Amino acid sequence: MASHDQTLLAVLQEDEADLLGSWLSAAQGKSPSISAKSEAQDLLKALIGALHSDGADDLASPGWSTTRKVLESLSASRAAQGQNAGDTSAFVLALKLPVFAALQRRLGKDSKTLLQAVTSVTTKLDAMAHWTVTAFQRSREEIIKRQQDELLELSTPVIKLWDGVLAVPMIGTLDSARTQMVMEALLQRIVETESELAIIDITGVPTVDTLVAQHLLKTVTAIRLMGADCIISGVRPQIAQTIVHLGVDLQGVTTKATLAAALALALKRGGYTVTKS
Repeated sequence: MASHDQTLLAVLQEDEADLLGSWLSAAQGKSPSISAKSEAQDLLKALIGALHSDGADDLASPGWSTTRKVLESLSASRAAQGQNAGDTSAFVLALKLPVFAALQRRLGKDSKTLLQAVTSVTTKLDAMAHWTVTAFQRSREEIIKRQQDELLELSTPVIKLWDGVLAVPMIGTLDSARTQMVMEALLQRIVETESELAIIDITGVPTVDTLVAQHLLKTVTAIRLMGADCIISGVRPQIAQTIVHLGVDLQGVTTKATLAAALALALKRGGYTVTKS
């Protein structure tokens, strides 16, 4: 281990309490949160362990694995709290000044070693801050993906309208992933409720192109393979014209202009008659 790294390690170990206090004060102000204290302690401990390893200058080396995990945990926690990548990175970089001050006190008369030590800690903390940005971005993408999946589930509920009659109100754009989700949920509900008819309502679908029409036909085909029938409702005049212009063949598929009309037809097929009392 180089002499400047030995000095840095000695500073982190011997001045740990003072460094933590100065670091948290610079990053969080006079009243740091309990979670910030815990994060700082874990990160400082991991950094000390990394400096003891053979690859002390390489953040990607096995010796830095604990530090990387702590940084990833820090990024994931702050991403879940709605904080941004810049604040997370700044928290790590706030350790620089306290360490610089401690090095200055120890190496004030040895300018060469002081410069080497400052350069070393700058390189390490910059790499750690960069790692948090990458980890933060990955965490945010995972959160967004999970939220998108949850919204998809919420936006495509399978509703039991009547004995033997299910309905799926479609809202928004219909793509391959969403079609697959709708198909799986609908087919599962058909099995669970032993329904014989499913109504797919596209009133909330803004536009219908060739791809959307193909997705609808695939869903209808899957429903029929399960031994049930299907009605597509919400076919507005504009959508009807678009389907005709596209040359999409919907022969054999029952369509209705409104969900009410589709439900009336479903009840009629089931032998029900609805009258006013």
